[in-house]
Amino acid sequence: MQEDFLKYQAQTGPTPLSVEVSRAEGSYIYDTSGKAYLDFVAGVSANTLGHSHPAIVKAVQEQAASYMHVMVYGEYIQKPAVDYAKLLAAHLPSSLSTTYLVNSGTEAIEGAMKLAKRATGRSEFISAKHAYHGNTQGTMSLMGYEERKKAYRPLLPDIKFIEFNSQEEIQKITRKTAAVVLETIQGGAGFLEPTNDYLQKVKERCEEVGALLILDEIQPGFGRTGKLFGFMHYNVVPDILVIGKGMASGMPVGAFVSSYDRMALLKESPKMGHITTFGGHPVIAAAALQTLKELTTSSIIEETLKKEKEFRKHLVHPLIKEIRGRGLMLAIIVENPEITNYLVLEGMKRGLILFWLLFEPKAVRITPPLTISNEEIEKGCALILALLNEWENQNVN
Repeated sequence: MQEDFLKYQAQTGPTPLSVEVSRAEGSYIYDTSGKAYLDFVAGVSANTLGHSHPAIVKAVQEQAASYMHVMVYGEYIQKPAVDYAKLLAAHLPSSLSTTYLVNSGTEAIEGAMKLAKRATGRSEFISAKHAYHGNTQGTMSLMGYEERKKAYRPLLPDIKFIEFNSQEEIQKITRKTAAVVLETIQGGAGFLEPTNDYLQKVKERCEEVGALLILDEIQPGFGRTGKLFGFMHYNVVPDILVIGKGMASGMPVGAFVSSYDRMALLKESPKMGHITTFGGHPVIAAAALQTLKELTTSSIIEETLKKEKEFRKHLVHPLIKEIRGRGLMLAIIVENPEITNYLVLEGMKRGLILFWLLFEPKAVRITPPLTISNEEIEKGCALILALLNEWENQNVN
């Protein structure tokens, strides 16, 4: 199987982790030999309710037995998608009332950018250095990391970059700007939170010059930070909200959300301002709907902040310089990238799934399912500490 995987399936890098998956349940993934891996990554923040959550599996199975794809997005009335959009609106500020369902986070960013152009009549976008919003040519244009972009130029024109959390650079937002696109919490850069009312000040500047604020909640969204969406911590409401990843507990999905009037701009002049075949797919919408119901009718989100405290309590070690992030969107920052690699690769051998972040080589991702238990947190943290002790012993001068 590994030989076929490497030969027939296109790869993203030269050294994939190559775990051959047999099944997954709760906080664990099992390989074909029966080995269990405690999952501290959740499919890179996607498996909000863990693996094979019974309510999600039931929703998917029941919808698949009823009907699957029947028509391109926006033509037929399909109950799972309508119910989802309505329930989502009930849990968002009133200015975020209308949802366009797509297939991924990167497509949602693309749609949001198109909407911003229509709404403002402008073409300039401002993003943050070390931002990551996806990997299509449009979203890659917003990526503030030239090393990963240069092989694919030319990309979109009229893209400018500002330093995340820099108060001074907010003035680079002008009357030429269609939208500022920011991650609520910067992911690939190392789980950096906004400070000193930064997002509020960006929104105020956008309002001054007639630009829109697009917040990328693809990673922080759906309870991961201790609120349904990360922006709810920072007293700011985006003009366009972009969501994905944890939205459907492991099913591929994304969406962008804005006001009814603004979203209506995609309907005409020209018609079909954004189109997608599989967006709003009923099976995936059923999974998203059930995920949102589980999150909003239980204490899962509230418990996320308590679980953050458990991680911070256990993960104390001289080689850990800080723990960034909020809720269960955490990154431990270690002394050097070699320690990061040791934790990820040796942790995998010992049955613990950890992962890297895109642009911060000293960071180790900890984004487990929100359903992880305190016992599982303690177990995984004990292994991390043991690995750090081993590294320390092996590298004593």
